[in-house]
Amino acid sequence: MSNVRVGMVGYKFMGKAHSNAYRALPMFLPDVPRPEMKIICGRDPQGVEQARAQFGWQHAMTDWRELVASSEVDLIDINAPSDAHKDIALAAAAAGKHIFCEKPLALTLTDAREMLTAAEQAGIKHMVGFNYRFAPAVQLAKKLVADGRLGQIYHYRGWFLQDWIIDPDFPLVWRLQKEIAGSGSHGDLGAHQIDLARYLVGEFDEVIGMSETFVKERPMPTEMTGLSAKGSKDAPRGPVTVDDATLFMTRFANGALGSFEATRFAAGHRCTNAFEINGSKGSVRFDFERLNELEVYFTDDAEDVQGFRRVLATDPAHAYMDAWWPPGHTIGYEHTFTHEVHELMKAIAEDRQPSPNFVDGVKCQEVLEAVDKSIAERRWVEITEMG
Repeated sequence: MSNVRVGMVGYKFMGKAHSNAYRALPMFLPDVPRPEMKIICGRDPQGVEQARAQFGWQHAMTDWRELVASSEVDLIDINAPSDAHKDIALAAAAAGKHIFCEKPLALTLTDAREMLTAAEQAGIKHMVGFNYRFAPAVQLAKKLVADGRLGQIYHYRGWFLQDWIIDPDFPLVWRLQKEIAGSGSHGDLGAHQIDLARYLVGEFDEVIGMSETFVKERPMPTEMTGLSAKGSKDAPRGPVTVDDATLFMTRFANGALGSFEATRFAAGHRCTNAFEINGSKGSVRFDFERLNELEVYFTDDAEDVQGFRRVLATDPAHAYMDAWWPPGHTIGYEHTFTHEVHELMKAIAEDRQPSPNFVDGVKCQEVLEAVDKSIAERRWVEITEMG
């Protein structure tokens, strides 16, 4: 199998996560083409050079257009801020390069659809970064639903809770600016929950929601890295133009009901990305902060032992786990990216689209914007209204 030469735009939080996945893949999952870490790209010459040396890339650039045009790369990895996704993806598609793009796919549904059309017309492989699908415990939940072991699905409830901006003097990072991020907790955290629900339960039919921005202004930052930032509370302040929290309800196309909550103001929750699914034959519960575990309940268990059981999804019987450590030895957040990249490389080798791809990115954006429309118009909105 030929190596897949990768050019990556972005080198901070997601850039480090993707780089680690590319490095780990040949050691633990060598049955797919080897990703060759060819070129890393970022606007700050000093910062991107430091990342190149630290992460193990061969070359560094500061102009993504030069990267996309390079004959040295086959795949463009986009993990720059959301406002850059569209232009880079369109250029990559026009150059015939495969694309791996972080979520949300774009700032708007119109832009996401344009990206999908360009990728399809170019005949390239395209993937969107919904890495939580690739936790073995989530894969087990998917199998239980798909095999009918939970019966008819009645409820999906999902919540993604964080608290990293609860301090009103936390600086105005780019994730709090609509023109760069697109939206706040809704598009950042809620997008993951929407994708998990679609993956596990099925398509959305209609939604109704509400949102709030609790802190309207914040001090301007002096430094930003990933989810951290530095600044002074006495610095000039700028407006927060995204939501701090969004909640919504849905009816799925299969008749199941759903509720969703995404917030960055849940004190004590660092990264509680969780869901519960209730069916006629049983239920499952997952919390990313305990990502190796799935809680499972079956109604046909004997009455004297009924109750949620903890399944430690680390045995070789579970997805991807035969590539890692002996049973009971847990894995972490970074492994979800390795599994994600494995799916991408395998799809390239098999000449098929990876999953999830830009279609899933567009579907997610449809739900995100339907919720926004519902909030603005204070009514139920059908997904078909999004055109």
